[in-house]
Amino acid sequence: MAKLRRNHDKTSGGGLLSKSVVFAGIIGLLAYLFTMFNGGGINESIVDEKDEVQKIELEFEGSDYILPTDFFPTSNTGQIIKHSYYAISYNEEHEQPEWVAYELTKESIRVKNVGRTNDFRPDPKVSKASAVKNDYRGSGYDRGHLVPAGDMAFDEKAMSETFYYSNMSPQIRNFNSGIWRQLEESVRDWAWDNKHLYVISGPVLTRGILDKIGSNNVSVPEAYYKVILDYTQPSLKGIAFLMPNEIGTLPMMDYALSIDEIEEITGIDFFPQIDVEEQARLESKYDVRSWRVDGNKERARIEKALQLKNK
Repeated sequence: MAKLRRNHDKTSGGGLLSKSVVFAGIIGLLAYLFTMFNGGGINESIVDEKDEVQKIELEFEGSDYILPTDFFPTSNTGQIIKHSYYAISYNEEHEQPEWVAYELTKESIRVKNVGRTNDFRPDPKVSKASAVKNDYRGSGYDRGHLVPAGDMAFDEKAMSETFYYSNMSPQIRNFNSGIWRQLEESVRDWAWDNKHLYVISGPVLTRGILDKIGSNNVSVPEAYYKVILDYTQPSLKGIAFLMPNEIGTLPMMDYALSIDEIEEITGIDFFPQIDVEEQARLESKYDVRSWRVDGNKERARIEKALQLKNK
């Protein structure tokens, strides 16, 4: 990861000192030109303080990021796969994750976004092979991201890895582009507000499978969940959502639940490494007032959803 250095040295004075400065500047310029023409390039660790975007890009540029495991949920499958910026617990029976887990920070959202890669492909890390393109072709379902591409737009590799089929689940199109999208965008707003979140998402695979698609029999879940933890406050706070795989016509917060309720539905213990007493407080209740909702986006989404429902 590139480190940033700032040069605050200032020189003042006149006479001989001024001439010395001019002479030193000429020598410096010659040295710079010599370096450039001999393949030395520019030292990227020296960044103009005004160039805020570039500074953030350098901070996220390296490959030395270590995905923290202290917030991982329990795995019911035993197959945890780690990519550069997220992890999944893969369920071979349903050919999709039971959960995905990653960090989302204000710093990563501030970075200038890379372009959407759209390079859908099988995941080579899945032990018995993941779903493939033909499983979704002609199925009528979207390849729904569980780790949103938009959450990984700070880095091209991070973005690209969201297009593994191991990160996909079959979603009804107007669910994927409607209420689920609003929730994803809201989570990015909350990461901005709270600086650092842990996000866990997944399909409900313990009940209500709607269909199977493709030669790999990819399950179509009846519902999806998302669990959010803000651990930067003196007292942890969290919230969870359970959304049916259908056009969502209700306000987003109508789908909110406690983390305990999602644990009961999925059989997953989401934060087993948190202190037991703190975990009990965090997971048993939630406060929707702590998580802002963009009212204009919500009204537009509901209006469109009702129109689709009434067709």
